[in-house]
Amino acid sequence: MGKRNNDNKPIESIIREFVISNNLESGLDKVNAREAWANLMGNGVNNYTTAIELKNDVLYVQLSSSVLREELSYGNEKIVKMLNESLGKDVVKKLVLR
Repeated sequence: MGKRNNDNKPIESIIREFVISNNLESGLDKVNAREAWANLMGNGVNNYTTAIELKNDVLYVQLSSSVLREELSYGNEKIVKMLNESLGKDVVKKLVLR
């Protein structure tokens, strides 16, 4: 049997290198932003959320309730801050509720 070359790197650092070298960070940010919205807003808001899309640091959230859209617009900056804290980095610069 041949000898293995084990550098004993943690799997997290190997995955991070792979993501960076293959320019996958923006795609992961999109998925993570959707998950963060679902986790932070809970079932009440998620029932009225029809679409979530991250484009150029702007999170577009489509809601089926105009009343809910108006209520959430009052806490727009707080929601952006909570999303970025949940993601661990500044991914969302602006929130657009449709």
